[in-house]
Amino acid sequence: MSIWIIFKLLGSLALLMFGMKSMSESLQKMAGPQLRHVLGAMTTNRITGMLTGTLVTASVQSSTATTVMTVSFVNAGLLTLAQAISVIMGANIGTTLTAWIMSAGMSFDISIVSYVGFFLGIILIYMKKHRYIGDFLFGLGLLLLGLTTLRLTGNEMDLGHNPAVLSFFESFDPTSFWTTLTFLLLGGVLTFCVQSSAAVMAITMILCSSGALPIYQGIALVLGENIGTTVTSNLAALTANTQARRAALAHMFFNVFGVIWIMFVFQIFINMVCGWVGYDVDMQKEEVSPEAFLANASKLSFVLAAFHTTFNVINAGILIWFIPQIERFVCWVIKPKKVDEEEDFRLHFITAGFMKTPELSVLEAQKEIQSFSERMQRMFGMVRELLGIKDDAAFSKLYSRIEKYENISDNMEIEIAKYLDQVSDAHLSDDTKAKIRAMLREISELESIGDACYNMARTITRKVQGKQEHFTEKQYDHMHQMMELTDSALTQMNQLMCGRKEAFDVNRSFNTENEINNFRNQLKSQNIADVNNHVYTYGIGTIYMDIINECEKLGDYVVNVVEARMGMKQR
Repeated sequence: MSIWIIFKLLGSLALLMFGMKSMSESLQKMAGPQLRHVLGAMTTNRITGMLTGTLVTASVQSSTATTVMTVSFVNAGLLTLAQAISVIMGANIGTTLTAWIMSAGMSFDISIVSYVGFFLGIILIYMKKHRYIGDFLFGLGLLLLGLTTLRLTGNEMDLGHNPAVLSFFESFDPTSFWTTLTFLLLGGVLTFCVQSSAAVMAITMILCSSGALPIYQGIALVLGENIGTTVTSNLAALTANTQARRAALAHMFFNVFGVIWIMFVFQIFINMVCGWVGYDVDMQKEEVSPEAFLANASKLSFVLAAFHTTFNVINAGILIWFIPQIERFVCWVIKPKKVDEEEDFRLHFITAGFMKTPELSVLEAQKEIQSFSERMQRMFGMVRELLGIKDDAAFSKLYSRIEKYENISDNMEIEIAKYLDQVSDAHLSDDTKAKIRAMLREISELESIGDACYNMARTITRKVQGKQEHFTEKQYDHMHQMMELTDSALTQMNQLMCGRKEAFDVNRSFNTENEINNFRNQLKSQNIADVNNHVYTYGIGTIYMDIINECEKLGDYVVNVVEARMGMKQR
């Protein structure tokens, strides 16, 4: 085998993988938000959940993307883990469509379709309005060209007449359990190494279609691919949160269970599928003409696709009735880490290495910003509590917690910004680019809210440590009124961050901000009069107004967050 043929083989595999990646990403850009709504709305029970997973995965040609969307919904509390498991089962069925596309590419000359895809794709890419459809067609063209080149390279290699290849596969007993197990492990290792079950499936189809690899070993390789692809997602989920790791483990359990039961009926099941496709299992090369043998072998790519689909459908049909038990099992194996929230600087929703699709990564970032927003309101609640504490030990303890929250807010801003910066390096839709710009503005303003809370806490601490006179009863009342207004603004902000912006009345936030501004102006005038009338000293009046002014600044930051979330320009 010449070095030229090896490079043709590797290059065509690269075309195939890149074409699938381009198709998947462009489809998600076209329908990302709609796919999320479909996942959220159509998972009312285990059957609809499985059907939804099948349809979404068949649409985007990526079970990873479906799994990632599903896990993000679990994190957000929109789906239970049980519903997520049913969607992942469906994703396993949906991903079998890829095998059918590949089997068609291996059996027929579809190169003309790829050239049509390139031609139409490049026209649409330059028409800005339809460029995502163009990206999809170009990706489809690359996929079909890769399959065509693979088929031609397989014919050129003529593996069915290569003595070394034939003697290697003939050295294995096709009826032996250990042969099946060997090829199953080989398929898993190959899939893990190349990080693409599609590439290994393509190689398996070439080997089978050429007559070099017997069908039993070929299907063992396909079963190994099913397990190998779950090892990848489990390793990626190691750094992820608890629910992501549980979902990945459920995916692995699903595939491993399927492999275990199929081993008991291995040859019977394969013979049944071969009968459906019309492949003669008992045909021997020596007993028929080379043309008849190769014509029979050419059906093997369809046998592999039919087996892949049938196996996953039956496996899902069995396990869908045991979802509660699977959920209990994965929850028992993977227990949540016990962490002190005050010391926990780790982001909850953004996970390194797990999110691979930029369009969907934005959803994870949005969930993290929601968490950031809620944390800032809790921090403000601590400042309100600090104002009324008389005990020195309790005061010091609470002030330390506020300091930690300030450090957490700084870290959250940096980490989320870094993540969004990485996401923005990819090719994104215009809507997603606008969302990222808005998110960067949101986290900057949220960090400023943290700074305002910390400034108030420092001001209160300065008064306590300076052994200054106490605030008057009226000053306490005014500060509590101002803080109540500010907390109301924060509550409205969090309602917006956690809900749908279409249902939010932005005028409520603007009205609250006006109330805060007017109240601050009123207190400022009254403070000057009270100091002049010697109601209290200038020093305590300064501290009092520092707290009032900081509340007013915090209200401005809240409105900035609201404007950013609503897509409004800064005033």
